[in-house]
Amino acid sequence: MTKKDLVEEVVYKTGLNKTLVKETVDSFLEILFTAMSDGKRIELRGFGVFETRRMKPKKARNPRTGETLIIPERDKVLFKISKVSKK
Repeated sequence: MTKKDLVEEVVYKTGLNKTLVKETVDSFLEILFTAMSDGKRIELRGFGVFETRRMKPKKARNPRTGETLIIPERDKVLFKISKVSKK
């Protein structure tokens, strides 16, 4: 499902104005991205938790050339689904 599909589904289920729904979805995603960029944990009860973790540098190998390279330290976004949503 794309963002456009999400907007269409919310418009269909709520009967709200499409422009208003699109602005709301865009604002939500912007807030989510900003919070994760700041290293904050986002918990949506009954849905799941978004968080970022610092990943250590690691060795990798290019399968074509066999060359070994180092993947630098980086932040990774993780999502853990809630127990309620799993069911």
